[in-house]
Amino acid sequence: MSDFYDLVGVSRGASQDEIKKAYRKRARELHPDANPGNEAAEAEFKQVAEAYETLSDPQKRSHYDRFGQSGGQGAGFGGDPFSGGGGLGDIFEAFFNTAGGGGGGRSAGPQRGVDLEVVAELDLEDTVHGVAKEVTVRTAVSCDTCEATGAAEGASAETCGQCNGAGQVQQVRQSFLGQMMTTTTCPRCAGQGSTISHPCTRCNGEGRNVEDRTYTVDIPAGVGHGSTLRLSGRGAVGPRGGGAGDLYVEVRVKQHPVFARDGDDLLAELHVAVAQAALGATISFHTLDDAVDVEVPSGSQTGKVFTLREHGVPRLRGRGRGRMLLTLIVDTPTELDAEQAELLRRFAELRGESIDEHSDGFLSRLKSKFS
Repeated sequence: MSDFYDLVGVSRGASQDEIKKAYRKRARELHPDANPGNEAAEAEFKQVAEAYETLSDPQKRSHYDRFGQSGGQGAGFGGDPFSGGGGLGDIFEAFFNTAGGGGGGRSAGPQRGVDLEVVAELDLEDTVHGVAKEVTVRTAVSCDTCEATGAAEGASAETCGQCNGAGQVQQVRQSFLGQMMTTTTCPRCAGQGSTISHPCTRCNGEGRNVEDRTYTVDIPAGVGHGSTLRLSGRGAVGPRGGGAGDLYVEVRVKQHPVFARDGDDLLAELHVAVAQAALGATISFHTLDDAVDVEVPSGSQTGKVFTLREHGVPRLRGRGRGRMLLTLIVDTPTELDAEQAELLRRFAELRGESIDEHSDGFLSRLKSKFS
């Protein structure tokens, strides 16, 4: 078995938040739904789940840091979370991180469901104007058949005979330091404090089922790529009436063919012809809102920047909008006809500018064609 920290993808000094974030990423990559028929990925998924079960519990993690995995066998640490019974409960343990072997400190009764993550892909226009975006997530929802109780019709939950409703059990173990008292989640009721002798046939006593749910997310104007929005109570529900976690929506903005974003500013290029740059012109430019007239002064050079205020991205936590910065690009004319080439030649002569017309040059070929 590999090192638990390596399996999850963190260093030994990682915080609990870093471990949780890394585990979510690894679980999404290796989950059987994302790797159908891949036995190697499924096996690694189980190993990562086992590693996270240990590292997410401070007591188990401390024990693992001191003694390693072998030191925890038989002492309530480590072990395969997928072994011993199988069924829907094990699927929930792996997918929603609610393994019954959790550490001390848990109170009896329904546990809160875990937080979930989903990605929302947006166009740049959506970040400027705001948008209502639908996202679909595979999650745990309350079982309608048993109304989230987990019990079949006519049945009810009974106080767990192993922990007497406490949801936890204490064990005295002998170590080289002497006797040690450990508190772990009751393996019989998985911390619920109660058991169900006749479970609901639809949810197998979980009180919840896995389904796809679609939610509408109000994306505010000004949100940026990589931002995360939290939908309270839209995560997975806990077992047997446990509260729901939160849903985190990560925003990803697709690349735009014209505009680039720099903070609250938008960047673009303003293309003009040589004559327009030399003599000056009024150029109509289409922003993400409407068309605006840009005054290009005579003698303008490539690289000149024009600033359009209040045409950028709305400030997410402030008033107004950023700027639109247009970089001038003077386009050299191509595909000249004979008359246009002659006019340019005369223009160059009047300004005393030399023209290097090589034999393979366009003007040279054009001149020879009509001579």
